[in-house]
Amino acid sequence: MASKSQGPFLPGALVIATLCNPREKFWGMILALAPEGLSLSGAELASFEDLTVMVRDGEPFTPAVVFFPMHRIERVELDLPDGGLPSLSQRFLTKTGLEPSIALAPTLNMAGNEPHDTSQTQSAQEPA
Repeated sequence: MASKSQGPFLPGALVIATLCNPREKFWGMILALAPEGLSLSGAELASFEDLTVMVRDGEPFTPAVVFFPMHRIERVELDLPDGGLPSLSQRFLTKTGLEPSIALAPTLNMAGNEPHDTSQTQSAQEPA
């Protein structure tokens, strides 16, 4: 029997997903990766700069929790620095002072309970 998958694309990994039909890119944190598709908590890459300004200014922000069926996924890459260029996660931290993994964590669990750590997710708790 096969063991659970190992590797870089596990829940909690920060990634950039390139999608087709329509073509778009999405930055976020993996919630689940299955043969059926990819679940992420994050934002469209086209909105990244606006997102950092919103979070920096303390405006309410709730990450999108989305599922992309596997037939739409063209590529998934880890959000890593590229030579001298910082990763999106590093840029987010520098511009907002907030760890991306905290900002992108879903704000409520399935039972509707409050998040475990409310000290750093204050702006993420209110709906956008």
